[in-house]
Amino acid sequence: MIRPLRQRGLQSHGRVTIRLTLKFSWSAVGWGCAETLRHPISDSMKALLQIAFSALTLALATSGALRAAEDALPDPPVLSAEETALDDWIWQKRPVLVFADNPADPRFIEQMELIEERMDALVLRDVVVITDTDPAARTDIRRKLRPRGFMLVVLAKDGTIVIRKPAPWDVREISRSIDKLPLRQQEIRDRRDVLRREAAAQ
Repeated sequence: MIRPLRQRGLQSHGRVTIRLTLKFSWSAVGWGCAETLRHPISDSMKALLQIAFSALTLALATSGALRAAEDALPDPPVLSAEETALDDWIWQKRPVLVFADNPADPRFIEQMELIEERMDALVLRDVVVITDTDPAARTDIRRKLRPRGFMLVVLAKDGTIVIRKPAPWDVREISRSIDKLPLRQQEIRDRRDVLRREAAAQ
């Protein structure tokens, strides 16, 4: 008989505790509401909130414009070294050159697959892809860069060599090497400024 009485006592105590907690919580809410009513938001705080909201809206609009611009970009051209010259692209594009002694070279195949998977990233960086898999053709591009077997070469818009790699490289790494260039950094800043102005005008 003693054990049931103790259990009932604990249950009763638990109910009292719950009631007190609820009363305290509702009192705290009521006090908070009353304090809010007694101290309305100041005009300066309203102005700050409006500025923050406008900045957030502009940032979202700019982000959406960036994504839309990227989706609208065409695929970068993939050309043979026999049909183009490096001088054609000075200050126009960044040539990414893929050399091999044979189009069946597994490294050449892998590199082209990596490029095709991320064409959008290359378009965004003004890239033109040029391939040369016939040493016997002795193209001007091959004579200038003198590859040995497989070679990946990235050029800046002024024609200077950014990287030379004897093995396939992921487009992410190619993009990073391009993004470090001062001209590319300026292009990024200019593009963001244009998109911000367009978003603000809408």
